[in-house]
Amino acid sequence: MEKKAIVAGASGAIGNSLLFHLLGNKNYAHVLILVRSELRIQHPKLQQLVVDYDRISDYAAQLNADVVFCCLGTTKSKTPDQRQYKKIDYQYPLDIARITSRNGSKGFHLISSIGADKNSKMFYTRTKGEVENDLQQVPFDDIHIYRPSLLDAPRKDKRFMESSMNIIMNVINPVLIGGLKKYRSIRVEDIAKTMIRLSLEDKKGIFVHESDEIQKLSEGDTTE
Repeated sequence: MEKKAIVAGASGAIGNSLLFHLLGNKNYAHVLILVRSELRIQHPKLQQLVVDYDRISDYAAQLNADVVFCCLGTTKSKTPDQRQYKKIDYQYPLDIARITSRNGSKGFHLISSIGADKNSKMFYTRTKGEVENDLQQVPFDDIHIYRPSLLDAPRKDKRFMESSMNIIMNVINPVLIGGLKKYRSIRVEDIAKTMIRLSLEDKKGIFVHESDEIQKLSEGDTTE
């Protein structure tokens, strides 16, 4: 049966790759993306809904899908105000989860981060851990949480530190073995493929995927 998906955060690196693969996937007939302003893309499967995330309940009647993918997130450099940061990384994903669950969505897929821990002393990893924890209280058939390491992705906005780190990681990745594999950098395309693959499996429950598992699952992808 062809599915309908909702994607929040389709303008970001992971979300954009996910959107591209969803539009090309025969198992998905309709993709609704939630955006602050329309993206420059057209496709027969694609519907764009311009939203104000602070008033997301105003759009509740339109948030209907089989599967919800939440790729929302920001950075400290883009959002130095911790209150605004927490709205984007914590409140918005939970608001979307609660609305779509009430509307009958069965699966929810969340991009979190390596090191997420609700008890962490670091604000970033603590916020990620808190949203993971509270999401698990929302009634979905299946919840998938992804904890990618450093993203290997083309950026519209050039980030010197990330570009430098990716160069370094390309050298270091091969020596990160065993329990250290989850710290290897990972391509956004591989994350997107894994998310789609798992969204098509009929498994109920709550699943947390570390970066090395995401990578391994992407290598066996057969969803296109």
